Amino acid sequence: MNNKSSNEEKKAVSRRSFLKGAGVTTASTVAMSAGLLSFKAPETAPKRPPVLGPGDTEVRLEVNGQQESVWVEPRTTLAEALRDHLHLTGTKVVCDRGSCSACTVWLNDKPVCSCMTLAVDAEGSKVTTVEGLADGDTLHPVQEAFIEYDAAMCGYCTPGMVMSCAGLLKRNANPNLDDVKAATSGNLCRCGTYPKVFEATLAAAKKM
Repeated sequence: MNNKSSNEEKKAVSRRSFLKGAGVTTASTVAMSAGLLSFKAPETAPKRPPVLGPGDTEVRLEVNGQQESVWVEPRTTLAEALRDHLHLTGTKVVCDRGSCSACTVWLNDKPVCSCMTLAVDAEGSKVTTVEGLADGDTLHPVQEAFIEYDAAMCGYCTPGMVMSCAGLLKRNANPNLDDVKAATSGNLCRCGTYPKVFEATLAAAKKM
């Protein structure tokens, strides 16, 4: 009899505890909805980056040693900004998806596909195009070698190929054949003039 009373008392207590807890939760929810309770946001909330677009935004670029300013949509690629806004058409757009490297330029002296790089992401970096390799009327040794060794055929891939090869010689003054092949492994040539490209680059390295 005592055990039965004890069990019933425990059940009653547990029911009272549950109802009490539910009542507190409901009251808190109502108070929050009514604005009686508030939570203070952390003072060290991370800052959000500025929102660009959807209209044109100003992008400042250093191209071939010159400070340039263009107004473009945030989706504009570096290749489009160079060709359509700065009229540097030496950079070619062939595949427009980073597969052929015909659009290769240097970003802080590193060869990149400009069709896969947004112009806004190039802001603050040093951009070098094929037009910027020559020193006035004096061609870069790689450009001279491409002419001398007939490494340019139809010409679609030539600017990107020149930039990749010149970039290699900037990093490695004495490359071997395997180095040249690795440097141009992403450059597609529809004419298949790779042997001439390799020969011209090795000759330019010796000249430099």
